Amino acid sequence: MSTRSITTAAVAALALSLSLTACGQSSEGGSKEDKDSKSAKDMTVGIAMPTKSSERWIADGKNMVAQLKGHGYQTTLQYAEDDTDQQVSQIENMITQGVDALVIAAIDGRALSNVLQQAADADIPVVSYDRLILGSENVDYYASFDNEKVGELQGTYIVDKLGLKDGSEKGPFNLELFAGSNDDNNTRYFFQGAMNVLKPYIDDKKLVVRSKQTKINQVTTLRWDGGTAQKRMDDLLTSSYSKERVDAVLSPYDGISIGILSALKSDDYGSKSKPLPVVTGQDAEALSVASIVKGEQTQTVFKDTRELAKVGANMVDALLNGKKPEVNDTETYDNEKKVVPSYLLDPVSVDKDNYRPVLIDSGYLKESDLK
Repeated sequence: MSTRSITTAAVAALALSLSLTACGQSSEGGSKEDKDSKSAKDMTVGIAMPTKSSERWIADGKNMVAQLKGHGYQTTLQYAEDDTDQQVSQIENMITQGVDALVIAAIDGRALSNVLQQAADADIPVVSYDRLILGSENVDYYASFDNEKVGELQGTYIVDKLGLKDGSEKGPFNLELFAGSNDDNNTRYFFQGAMNVLKPYIDDKKLVVRSKQTKINQVTTLRWDGGTAQKRMDDLLTSSYSKERVDAVLSPYDGISIGILSALKSDDYGSKSKPLPVVTGQDAEALSVASIVKGEQTQTVFKDTRELAKVGANMVDALLNGKKPEVNDTETYDNEKKVVPSYLLDPVSVDKDNYRPVLIDSGYLKESDLK
């Protein structure tokens, strides 16, 4: 072949390469839209939240929308009302509509593998929000709180409030255990954190679980439902406490705590002769904080979802701009397919003594929310 022929072939090859690049052809041969060429106002982020039945998730949705709009993005927000199939369908629709990124708080952490593969095939990054998505390689980052610490705060509060830690009381005290939904990965972290604190006292018989239900699969509460928790507490009072009183209840979430308290009050707890036990919680929902102020629920764990939304939005913004999101944990959260790089925020224990500076003065709640 002549030099001229080689030169002509090279020019043709270069022209073909430039043509493919202009059409968005990737070096691997697949086509994808170049997000770098789009501005934030031209991009949409899909937000999938689990339910509106919890005020916490309503706040999360609003906060995520506000934070992402602050970065300039359009948003589409969907709630699936604790229906896994509905959430899958909502995410599929977002993918079909061409969202540029997804933020997902999963109902069932194991139910999204197929739809997340669709997201990956469409080059849509995924941020797992608060609840870790399990069994999928197609989870890019995780934004949450230190979930084991949440449980540790609950367990520590029980031990401190009963006087076991400082030795002012020796016990034994009667304790019952509740955990969250068995399809939520956070449940095991909350429970493990609490049991790290409580188990030594249970082993020493300073805390007695009269129902003997101490394993996580015995104490979970499907969908974190307060009515389910109320029924189980009713059953525990009937079966194990006809002659004894409950001194403390480990509750992982405020909605569950309200159900537990309803059962206790139906059994005359809260009267002068039968004081309410220590009851923990989580999420600082207004109804439970009002209960704490009234001297019913004893404690909750505050997780500032305003800050969590900032973390989630910053992750999305970094991903859509070709940058690496900031993380502070690259070891803990193994979703069974990969260790998902994470940013974890610190939770705060709240009771009657500190609810005002933590929740009211910070603007998280208003006094009128507690009426």
